[in-house]
Amino acid sequence: MKAIDNEIYNRIGATWWEPDNPLVLLHGSVTRARFGYFLGVLERRLQGRPADLRALDIGSGAGFLAEEFARLGFTVVGIDPSPVAVEAARRHAEQSGLPIDYLVGAGESLPVPDESFDVVYCCDVLEHVADLDKVIAETARVMRPGGLYLFDTVNRTMRSKLIAIKVFQEWRLTRLLNFQGHVWEMFITPTELAELLVRHDLRPAEVVGLGFRKNPVSLLANFMRAKQGRISYLELSNRLNAAQVKSKAMSYMGYATKPDRPL
Repeated sequence: MKAIDNEIYNRIGATWWEPDNPLVLLHGSVTRARFGYFLGVLERRLQGRPADLRALDIGSGAGFLAEEFARLGFTVVGIDPSPVAVEAARRHAEQSGLPIDYLVGAGESLPVPDESFDVVYCCDVLEHVADLDKVIAETARVMRPGGLYLFDTVNRTMRSKLIAIKVFQEWRLTRLLNFQGHVWEMFITPTELAELLVRHDLRPAEVVGLGFRKNPVSLLANFMRAKQGRISYLELSNRLNAAQVKSKAMSYMGYATKPDRPL
């Protein structure tokens, strides 16, 4: 199995928020899709109390989601292993007037106390980590009883192999950067993730599909436009129109809870 290249976030993470940085593809419609779903879950589960709650962003990157949670009124801590990404996130939060606390650290060993967060979320991260079981164990450790875990990740299917591996990073006409951003064997099926959550006393509650509302021809055409410099990567994200979809064959998102008492 090829090694995943997580050093890309140190090499180009300083300009992560810029529209011409390929990493900003994770913003735009992708942020709107993820946060739109999470907002619905928060409204159903928390009954409008974010100002009193603490949220932890595991793998916070440039802070796309951390800033959204901070605007809701959460006290937000973001943790990421890339010091370059953490600095970019701090800088952007300061410019935006958002009091987010960013720390350098790994999901396998979170530098925060036990049972210190009401909400923990982890997006575009689980398929990158070296020890998924340890990340879920750490997630459970830092959640308060009754807490909420929000996540998304990439499913291990033939569709994800075609889009995330072939289109995104292997085919010459469409790949955005010549680096190993994903490894198909590290993608996680919903069943595998659910089993891990239960192993660490978290209760799976819901899983929904996350995908692009573009037909394959349009998807390829827009990737080629971005590759040729005719549109920015932020515009590419918007054109792909990421959203909650019926199919979980590409990616999926969902939530779990930590019971007030151990399972």
